[in-house]
Amino acid sequence: MRWVLQERMRHARRRTDDIFGLITPAGLRARAIAERHRPLFYRGHLEAFDWNLLCRDASGFAPRNPAWERLFGFGIDPVDGDLPSEPEDAWPATSTVLEWIPELRADVDRVVGDGAWAGWLEDGWAIRLAIEHRLMHAETLGYMLSRMTDGARRTGSLPLLPTGDPPTTDLVEIPEGVATLGLDRRCDPFVGWDNEYDAHAVEVPAFRIARHSVTNAAYLRFFESGAYDDRAHWSEDDWAWRLAARHEHPSAWMRRDGAWRWRGTFGEVALPASWPAWVSHAEGSAYARWAGMSLPSEAQWHRAALGTPHGTDRRHPWGDGPPEPGLHGNFGFSSWDPAPVDAHPRGASAFGVHDMTGNGWQWTRTPFAPFVGFRPLPFYPGYSADFFDGRHYVLKGAGPLTDVALVRPSYRNWYQPHHPHVHAAFRCVAAGA
Repeated sequence: MRWVLQERMRHARRRTDDIFGLITPAGLRARAIAERHRPLFYRGHLEAFDWNLLCRDASGFAPRNPAWERLFGFGIDPVDGDLPSEPEDAWPATSTVLEWIPELRADVDRVVGDGAWAGWLEDGWAIRLAIEHRLMHAETLGYMLSRMTDGARRTGSLPLLPTGDPPTTDLVEIPEGVATLGLDRRCDPFVGWDNEYDAHAVEVPAFRIARHSVTNAAYLRFFESGAYDDRAHWSEDDWAWRLAARHEHPSAWMRRDGAWRWRGTFGEVALPASWPAWVSHAEGSAYARWAGMSLPSEAQWHRAALGTPHGTDRRHPWGDGPPEPGLHGNFGFSSWDPAPVDAHPRGASAFGVHDMTGNGWQWTRTPFAPFVGFRPLPFYPGYSADFFDGRHYVLKGAGPLTDVALVRPSYRNWYQPHHPHVHAAFRCVAAGA
């Protein structure tokens, strides 16, 4: 097993190293978005996290730089109005951080390569989650890249714009049935994060769900109707956020010379009508209310994505075969940016619902909370529990920059409803006929 984990760690490091290679020295120290630390923090955080998780309590390892291991060890998702505000010169010199990283990696490699794991390293659980943590931050860096100026980000290829009109979506009937959420601790005790346990069945009444995610074209109709600025479609908290943040349109949209454009990873393009609208939970909820529907629950997402008309569940929407980026969906770094919502028919669910995995995480209306049988990770007790606060919502599926290691049905992503930058799409549901 250790050889597999060594290769997976190398792959994950190459992935994040390649992304950091797209950021200029000046960009490492500049704040790309208000809600996140400077990229230099993430440069050190990925390595400090690995070291703290795998080496800090292991015998034979002494701290390399205790102050930095604390400074870079944990980056919390800030609550509304509580944004990072430290000056740029509060961070260590970039060159010294880069010199520190190989030392941490050498220690981590000793642990991963040992193979004689015991306690919380049993079966490589902590190592696998350290690798997944790094790959999660590849997505964070991806949406930060799209908010960087040209001086902070190296050049890259603009996305290829699709031709043709967006599909006319319909509501797909999903019959009542059972959705199985989570991982079975008895069968897979050392596989997932703590919030994925324990497996349980949920009875889901019949409902209808949109075949495709809401497109930019559909969201533009909502916007241009004046509904985006209509208080009636927003919750009290969401409307207060909009006013306080002066959030006047989706963060990926820009108005240039009287036309809407999309802010891609490496530049702007004309607003692609058939791409999914990447919006905050608040914006998706407002659209759903305007349409007389709602966002799906986590259980409804599972039922529509993984259920079948015969009552059995699939491993993935397309079946039990392994996920193939670009074939089953826009995930696994098959693209930096979205694709048309109907571009991956071979990834559709048994009910014919598209893009349930890939092309943007899917917002649900389910608050992030523990399943029955939840136990904190023995080596990272605050990973999920710190966010069971009623102020975060579950997302399912995957985005373009989601690694295939995270494309599993039990995986749960979560964000605050007012975070406007995450690569998140949405679709609507209605009661069954």
